[in-house]
Amino acid sequence: MTSFYDLAKNRRSIRKYLAKPVESEKVDAILRVALMSPASKRANGWEFIVVDDRENLIKLSQCREFGSKFVADAPMAIVVAYDPEKSDVWFEDASIAATFVQLAAQDLGLGSCWVQVYNRQHDENTTAEHFIQNILGIPENFHVLNIITLGYKDEERKPYDEEKLLYNKIHRNQF
Repeated sequence: MTSFYDLAKNRRSIRKYLAKPVESEKVDAILRVALMSPASKRANGWEFIVVDDRENLIKLSQCREFGSKFVADAPMAIVVAYDPEKSDVWFEDASIAATFVQLAAQDLGLGSCWVQVYNRQHDENTTAEHFIQNILGIPENFHVLNIITLGYKDEERKPYDEEKLLYNKIHRNQF
């Protein structure tokens, strides 16, 4: 069994994937982990949209001008959305769930990458969030936090180098 420390050290953003589908058992396991993620007062306002349709992945890859093109080549993605009426800390709850998705993927031997959607633009007139809502039929009262691409890695990234960690960012008792 992999330790949490090893998961965190080795989980890196992967943007290149093999043309190999992710087994439904692994997808189901990742989604179960997402549903177990902590949520303030167990509001559970998150929703997870699994996208493995090639046409939709290509459309989603166009949600932002920069930083989302690789979505088109991913075998699948999970879009994390949230109903802000369920909790005033929806952003935190959705972020925790998205992080759980990425760590579960790493634990199952898959790569992942977070594509920021919330507070990003598709173009000067349309937000990335609204663009994705239209593609996937997400109600307008929901926020779309991100797209998480998932798949078997077609690139290797080195684990974090512990010697290069920003230890100066750690404070004890006072800033």
